[in-house]
Amino acid sequence: MKASEFRKLSVKELDEKLLELKDELFKLRFQQAINQLDNPMRISVVKKDIARVKTIVRDIELHGANS
Repeated sequence: MKASEFRKLSVKELDEKLLELKDELFKLRFQQAINQLDNPMRISVVKKDIARVKTIVRDIELHGANS
């Protein structure tokens, strides 16, 4: 997802998305450990999405929902 798509979500939806992404990252790392990972680039994509969500949540904390 792009940052603009994440910005359209509410804080609660962002928290849920963050949990989903962390769970997906855990599963991907587990698959990598047992050599069953199909697309290793997916790990970096998920990590970047996690960073985007955290950045947007922090921005909302600092500047409010109007930014």
